[in-house]
Amino acid sequence: MKNRKVLYAVFTLVIASFLYLQNSSTESLKEKDNLPTNKTPTEDSDGVSEVTTKSEFNFLPTSTTNQIAKHTYYTLSYSEKHEQAEWVAYILKPSYLKKIDRKRPYFIYDKQVKTRSANYRNYKQSGYDKGHLCPAGDMRFNENAFNDTFFTSNISPQNHEFNAGIWNRLEQKTRYWAKKYGQLYVITGGVLEANLKTIGQEKVAVPNLFYKIILDYSNTKNPKAIAFLMPGKKDSKEALYKYVVSINEIEKRTGIDFFPALPNSIENSLESRSDYKGWSFR
Repeated sequence: MKNRKVLYAVFTLVIASFLYLQNSSTESLKEKDNLPTNKTPTEDSDGVSEVTTKSEFNFLPTSTTNQIAKHTYYTLSYSEKHEQAEWVAYILKPSYLKKIDRKRPYFIYDKQVKTRSANYRNYKQSGYDKGHLCPAGDMRFNENAFNDTFFTSNISPQNHEFNAGIWNRLEQKTRYWAKKYGQLYVITGGVLEANLKTIGQEKVAVPNLFYKIILDYSNTKNPKAIAFLMPGKKDSKEALYKYVVSINEIEKRTGIDFFPALPNSIENSLESRSDYKGWSFR
């Protein structure tokens, strides 16, 4: 009887040790599974599977206002003084470019802006369009992404001929480049200078100039960029490449550092160029 008790105790100890080791192994695997990775697969409500790379978000410009608003598919820096974003930055993937007919929602306040974004009523009878900075047309692939472009933090007063003319041509060309070259990083905004004309009770500033910076980082060792600076007063029949400038020029006008996280050698090379070699305008 005594021998049986000893054998039972030994057997119980062996089983307990086995279960402990198995549980520890499982927990160790769970910890490994939770380690941060470079790529995190996500799937939106419309079933579009994407892979988000953390390094994609290292391209954010500096904020001169220290008021960053982050949305699912774009980020902006809001200027309370001018009641609009000084820049809006987002990734544009070929898979986003879907011709889905979405119902346009009303423009609403952006709750991510602590000082509260401007009321859309400022634009009524002003003679200016509510010009999207992150275009709704770039976000048709997903209903929530599309609706998020209608926050008033994502609009700027634009002359209708400009908004529907050369600015629209540039937006369409950007989509063409996304399809041609692959994933792009786009930064857009108005040049928020002193003494600008304003509209509405909240004195929303009307930029005289608008810029768009496009980064193609498909080749991480040799990324390329192109920047545009355009007068926003009227439509222009000029070719788009006539408005190509260096990123340095836009930085001087805005006080924004556009790619601070890039290695200095790459940043300096990208920002000093004002040519359009490597970009197809046809």
